[in-house]
Amino acid sequence: MGIKVSAYKGMRDFTPEVMIKRNYVIGIIERIFRNYGFDPIETPAIELWETLSGKYGDEEKLLYTFEDRGKRRVGLRYDLTVPFSRFVANHLNELPRPFKRYQIQPVWRADRPQKGRFREFYQCDIDIIGVRSTLADAEILKVLYSVLIKLGFKSFTININSRKIFNVLTEYLGEGKEKEFLIARAIDKLDKIGIEGVKEELKKYGFSDDNVKRMEDILGVKGTNAEKINSLKKILEKTQGFSLFYEEINELINYAEDFKIPTKTINFNPFLARGLDYYTGPIFETTITSPKIGSITGGGRYDNLIGIFSNKDIPATGSSIGLERIITVMDELNMYPFDKKTYTDVLVAVQDKRLKKELISLTEYLRENEISTELYIGNKDLRGQINYALKKGINLMIIMGENELKENTLNLKILSENVQIKINREDLLEEIKNRLK
Repeated sequence: MGIKVSAYKGMRDFTPEVMIKRNYVIGIIERIFRNYGFDPIETPAIELWETLSGKYGDEEKLLYTFEDRGKRRVGLRYDLTVPFSRFVANHLNELPRPFKRYQIQPVWRADRPQKGRFREFYQCDIDIIGVRSTLADAEILKVLYSVLIKLGFKSFTININSRKIFNVLTEYLGEGKEKEFLIARAIDKLDKIGIEGVKEELKKYGFSDDNVKRMEDILGVKGTNAEKINSLKKILEKTQGFSLFYEEINELINYAEDFKIPTKTINFNPFLARGLDYYTGPIFETTITSPKIGSITGGGRYDNLIGIFSNKDIPATGSSIGLERIITVMDELNMYPFDKKTYTDVLVAVQDKRLKKELISLTEYLRENEISTELYIGNKDLRGQINYALKKGINLMIIMGENELKENTLNLKILSENVQIKINREDLLEEIKNRLK
């Protein structure tokens, strides 16, 4: 008896049918990344613990860590941003600035698997280093918008905020700097637990009843982007940090408009925090209304992270596109412009083994003309070969015997229509191309 095994929970095998869909999505993402001037890099799956440690806040507990044979503590990549920051520090003198990179690789998190959330998954990242202007942040937003539109998403919201708001809030409440991240973590849960739930979180973190009450006005801010910004201004404009926040968020909205991102797509959400501690300025994530699956893109500005590795002040901003969640949504909404299980367009049947030389020549002719062609190399009869083509999802099948060879003709079987036509060999290429349109 064989050993009964399965994939590790939260990690998956991918069939050819699934990989074709994934490659389609990745192909569109990569083309748009390149169209905006981003170039590819890759980083190792394993990083030293000192590279990963202290960068993810509470999320650090989700890191897969272990000791290698040299007794060094190492970890699997949790995201692509921290390894990229280490990469920049290691290659600083080689890189132009601004430097625009994209990276499409798997990451690993010891998370609880659920819909659209896995322990091994791909991220598709873009980043710009060396630019402090929110123009860079806005260009990231335009890339995200372009990717989602090209993939066929009709309705989505790019939520934006700035982490500077949490510095302003600690000043407004008269709290110390150490409370900034606690405020961010509590407010970030607003959509899930409501205002009363956030108030309870703040109390749990040690905020006084007076300060929790003062936060009620902040948590109640609603309206258009301009109305929300102006409501915050009335409450917070006397703080020293508000002017920087106000300038940054307005600049970002204006640049997004210059990039022709529809106004309805950009939503200023003062309660967006993003869980990672390395963000310093504008932050953003994209959500869709249905199906409800959480954010499908997320990112922001992290001006201090590269400096941890390089001891140099290098501004940076970027975002990640969650491939798994996007594919989950596209599967659920049937958004693919094709329905195929294989890349193979044509199967060349082998009915008479004495004709193998001629059939190989025919197969190579089609391949040289960029027709994905498979020569049948199994041991089934013609009926078995037809069933093989049907199971694999190949629609066109070429059948040639002695008579066809003498007549310089071929039989082209269209499996989806269950018809077979006889054509002259010189017409084969045009006929196939027409069938594949």
